[in-house]
Amino acid sequence: MSLSQAQKKAFRSIGHHLNPVVTVSENGVSENLLAELSRALNDHELIKVKLAIAERDDRVAMLNELVADSHAELVQTIGKMALLYRRNPKVNPKLSNITRFENHHGRH
Repeated sequence: MSLSQAQKKAFRSIGHHLNPVVTVSENGVSENLLAELSRALNDHELIKVKLAIAERDDRVAMLNELVADSHAELVQTIGKMALLYRRNPKVNPKLSNITRFENHHGRH
């Protein structure tokens, strides 16, 4: 599954207003972290992840591991923040950031 540029642009607009729901530290990827990441992606589809890791190369490696393990798609990275998306066909519309903000697209 590959996102189009238009989808990525819309998701970046939605993601701008989100707070990180998962934080990855120097401890790395654990079973609990992957379980929390999977739960967040199932509930919200589009989530922001904070990578609290000092070295840029380490952050990139950690992010690649998270994306591969969670079967999510990387929408954007800015500094220590990453925006991840994974479609859930049975998502609760009240929890999905995509559904809740689909008509928002950065306009107030």
